[in-house]
This record gives sequence, C-alpha cells and structure tokens, in this order.
Amino acid sequence: MTQPPAFHEASGSLFSPDEAPEMPLPAGRLPSYIRDHRQRLRDRFMTGGAGAMPDYELLELLLFRSIPRRDVKPLARALLDQFGDFNRVLAAAPERLVKVDGIGPSVIADLKIVEAAAHRMARAKVLKRHVISSWDAVLDYCRTTMAHRDTEQFRVLYLDTKNTLIADEEQGRGTVDHVPVYPREVAKRALELNASALILVHNHPSGDPSPSEADIRMTEKINAACAALGITLHDHLIIGKSREISFRAEGLL
Repeated sequence: MTQPPAFHEASGSLFSPDEAPEMPLPAGRLPSYIRDHRQRLRDRFMTGGAGAMPDYELLELLLFRSIPRRDVKPLARALLDQFGDFNRVLAAAPERLVKVDGIGPSVIADLKIVEAAAHRMARAKVLKRHVISSWDAVLDYCRTTMAHRDTEQFRVLYLDTKNTLIADEEQGRGTVDHVPVYPREVAKRALELNASALILVHNHPSGDPSPSEADIRMTEKINAACAALGITLHDHLIIGKSREISFRAEGLL
C-alpha cells in the first residue's frame, strides 16, 4: 500500500517518504555545509555554464529544487551509476527511475520537465524550416529525442513541396529491439497532411545503428507505398547512442 506523504514539522513542508530529509533540521535551516555547497554550484554554473560542470554536479543542481533539504550528491552519483550519463538519466523511464533509492514523484517530475524542455527547444529549430539546409539541426533533434531511450521509437518527419518540415509525429513505440510500423498508415497520414515527402527515423537502444533485415524490409515497403501515391521517401535514419546511419548515404534507399 502506498504511504501518504510525510509532514516535516521543522520546515512545514510535505515530502514523499523516499524524498524526506534524513534527520530533522533545527529552525528549518539547512546546515551551512549544504547551503554553502549549493550556492557554490549555482555560482559556478552562472559563471561558467554547463560546460564547467561534470554530469553529477549538473544533476545536483536539478535535484536541489526537487529535494530542498538534503545532501543530494550521493543521489546524483547513484543515478549516474544506474543510467550512465546525464542524458540517459533524463531519458530514463519513470518506472526505472523510481527503483533508485531516494527517487520519488517530485524528482521524476522535474527530470521529465527538463527532458521535455530540451526536446521542445531542439524541435523548434527544425519545425517549419527547410530540412535540407537545416540537416545538422534535424540530426541534433533526432539525437536529443531518441538516442538515449531504452525502448525503440519510430517517428516520421513530414515535408511539403519545398522540403519544409510540416509535422513530426511518433508512429509507434516498442520493446528494446522492435517497434511495430504499418506502411499503409504512414502513407495515409502523409496524404492527410498533404505532405510531398517524408523522412523515417527510429532508434536502436542497443547503441548500434546498423540496420537489421527487418529495418530494410520495412523501409522498402514504406517506400513502395509512398511511391504509389507520388510521395518521396527522402531517407531513413537510425539513431544510435553516439552515431546515426542514413539509408540514403549507405545506398539502401
């Protein structure tokens, strides 16, 4: 049975049990070593930016807001030990995050808000833009949204006659090595949007973007369905952890 949030009398605040302070703090004040550490990190971030901070310190800055009355350095390191790096912590599924001791709803919500903000900023750089001239931004967007996921995701970028991105839509989510894709639905949606061309994008959670036989067959089916309707399939990108594969560049399309 889920326990109700605990009320901390010294601070007058509500905490979920797994995010509660480890001991009462007199007069609702943080110990100076925690308060000073937090201020030093904030000052260093404002002076040098994120580039001046390792992943665990950047995570600490996020956790300060979620857990205002506890030393969060051990929790930041535990998250990195579990997921590998800052990006993968943000991209981790809530059901995996909650298994880390000390992580509760407030932390998960704040991490997901930051992840959503990063995705939206990357998307804004490509939506309504000419895709070919903004190709680096397109790749950056795909990496940001998909490279660190632990399950497969399939997206379609729909373009108009001027190769301007008019829609970016998720077509399906799957397991660690499979996502169901229906060529007819992809082509049907292109017609609904009055799209003239499209780009397929999906990720390989294994980190290796090499296309499988299933990837190749699925791409051929979508290409055939689109060609029958006069719609161009520009490319199919597979996003790995540190690099991506283009079907067009590899001669597979």
